[in-house]
Amino acid sequence: MFEKNKKNIIELKGSLTGFLGNLFINSLFFTTKIETVGYSSVSSVLSSKKFIFALWHSRILFMCYIHKKSECAIIVSSSKDGEIISRILQRQGNQTVRGSTSRGGVRALAGLIRVLKQKTRPGAITPDGPRGPRFQCKGGIITLAKKMGYPIVPLTYSARKIKIFNSWDKFILPYPFTRCRIVYGKPLYVEPKADKKQENICRKALEDELNRITKEADLHFNHKIT
Repeated sequence: MFEKNKKNIIELKGSLTGFLGNLFINSLFFTTKIETVGYSSVSSVLSSKKFIFALWHSRILFMCYIHKKSECAIIVSSSKDGEIISRILQRQGNQTVRGSTSRGGVRALAGLIRVLKQKTRPGAITPDGPRGPRFQCKGGIITLAKKMGYPIVPLTYSARKIKIFNSWDKFILPYPFTRCRIVYGKPLYVEPKADKKQENICRKALEDELNRITKEADLHFNHKIT
């Protein structure tokens, strides 16, 4: 009985976390003025729902708003912080797969592939998460794109007024009533028969593109986040 009550309390706390987190994000970005760059070049890919979003760990917050209810399947860390993120994403209509593309990466990727094959939906990975190094792409997302045959769509954002946290990823939080700029990068395709050398070329190309559009977004507001 005690264990049952404990589980109920944990679940209640999780549900409340998801509700409040979702409310906070919706309220925050509702007040912002949003400008989108590069959407027309990826709109046909996005409409197919057969793609994988790639975004740096520090820039995940905006996706939680602009692509809410997209039914994305997203790998989220198994940590306590990951639990909070997972609850918020689930509240927004997404499906989360717990794990990372580093520790326990094979299991997490296998779980994400299974979810993507169950239903036509986009996937999403933060290729520098969950612990970094910051702005450096790990190979898990390339493996996923290769196995699924989906293009990778780089995505980032910045804002005029932001709070930069003293975390490994320098997570950014826009202030209310500021201007936000979301940037879509060039889709990246990984050949199904790509060997390790080709996979590494794709990994570096994705890393470069994510860094390019992130720098572009930041410099638009005169930010130099180092």
